[in-house]
Amino acid sequence: MINQTASLTWQTTSAGRVPVSDQFDDPYYSLKDGLAETQYVFLAGNDLPGRFGGDFHIGELGFGTGLNFLVTWDAWIRAGAKGQLRFTSFEAYPMAISDMQAALIAFPQLAHLAGIFLKKWAPDAGAIALADGVTLNVIIGDARQTLPAWNGAADAWYLDGFSPDKNPELWEPALLIQVAKHTAIGGTAATYSAAGHVRRSLKAAGFDVKRIPGFGSKWHMAVARLPDAK
Repeated sequence: MINQTASLTWQTTSAGRVPVSDQFDDPYYSLKDGLAETQYVFLAGNDLPGRFGGDFHIGELGFGTGLNFLVTWDAWIRAGAKGQLRFTSFEAYPMAISDMQAALIAFPQLAHLAGIFLKKWAPDAGAIALADGVTLNVIIGDARQTLPAWNGAADAWYLDGFSPDKNPELWEPALLIQVAKHTAIGGTAATYSAAGHVRRSLKAAGFDVKRIPGFGSKWHMAVARLPDAK
């Protein structure tokens, strides 16, 4: 049973209506172009779609509207990737399906995939098989408890919690250690945040970390790679 759901308000911008979390006072994606932000930060930040193929597993902190998943699924299809794409996300406050649907209207290029996703997904659905060998599993609960209990290992991580200043729980050193423990050798991580304590915690967890130019008005972001030998 899901006890906590997302509470949000809508902010009107030049890109349309953007959901803003009441819990964390932060938008779910860029106020200017959420799709381009996902492509830049999470796909390009993890060298995707170039690494797609075989059995590829993506882990994510913060499922939100599902936008990152849909952009990834679309990129997988466009790349003609062969094999299986598994996408596991950890979310404490799942959005109502009606709110997801309203948010995703802003991205008509993803409408077909969003329709398939919204028909099959529910917060308590567990792993769901979608078309094209794609499997989505959104694990509900506090990631500080659910990630240590997970037995998977991701090839790439999307670290997409709300701002570290407003949602510090998803950026704690102990949780980022768990991210590293659940990363395949040579796996990567990317985040829009370039905060010094986030980069230091990723490095302490075992990642090689770089600060690179950020998306839009953000000067920097961070990318990380787990060395081949821990």
